[in-house]
Amino acid sequence: MDEKEVKKFIKGRYSKIATKEENSCSCCGGENSTIEQAKAAGYTIEDIKSIPEEAVFGLGCGNPTALAELKEGETVLDLGSGGGIDVFLAANKVGRTGKVIGVDMTEEMVETAIKNAKEGKYQNVEFKLGEIENLPIGDNSIDVIISNCVINLTPDKLVAYKEAFRVLKPYGRILVSDLVTEGELPEDIKCSFQAWSECTAGAMEKQAYLDTIKEAGFTDIQIVEQHYFTEPDMDERLLEKIISLQIRALK
Repeated sequence: MDEKEVKKFIKGRYSKIATKEENSCSCCGGENSTIEQAKAAGYTIEDIKSIPEEAVFGLGCGNPTALAELKEGETVLDLGSGGGIDVFLAANKVGRTGKVIGVDMTEEMVETAIKNAKEGKYQNVEFKLGEIENLPIGDNSIDVIISNCVINLTPDKLVAYKEAFRVLKPYGRILVSDLVTEGELPEDIKCSFQAWSECTAGAMEKQAYLDTIKEAGFTDIQIVEQHYFTEPDMDERLLEKIISLQIRALK
């Protein structure tokens, strides 16, 4: 599939989610379903209540801030920050002396996140428009990178991980929640724009994904958690084939 067309479709869908023209869950709707989706991904009610309500879209396949062991004063980068849920959770942990930067390729998501930051009166966050394959971030400037079910959306995951490696400080760490596969996906799913935007078509085979992280330069690559990923009305051919991984690695 043409990478530019894939990215265009993904941006279009997430723009609609940001402006609430489309629900993040195609099978359900409403505030309660969004909260249930967030809980299913690994967020607690305490997490959800501690941040601006409009930052929660029910997207993601994990809760990277819960496992990143963030410390006060650290500078954190969130790849694909959406409405800001992980940025705000991280900001609460790094405190006033720390900083959290969110990067997203969708203008409407960045605008939504900035609005949420203002309403939540956050002083230690920043949101930037940009792509994870070409980050608007300086070299060796970030202590910790987090990302939640975003890297699978790019057709070129090696470039994305090389960019993450570039911006991390020496001995910096990355904690990513993402989807991978056991075995090959059906061809019709791999060629579906909708499946790409729903984080399934772009999922790599598990070992290939881990090898990509290593090829980008990372060391001490560890699978922190993993489980089969399912959602309502999921194509039955994907059951016990899509895995949600939480991966930690070091520069």
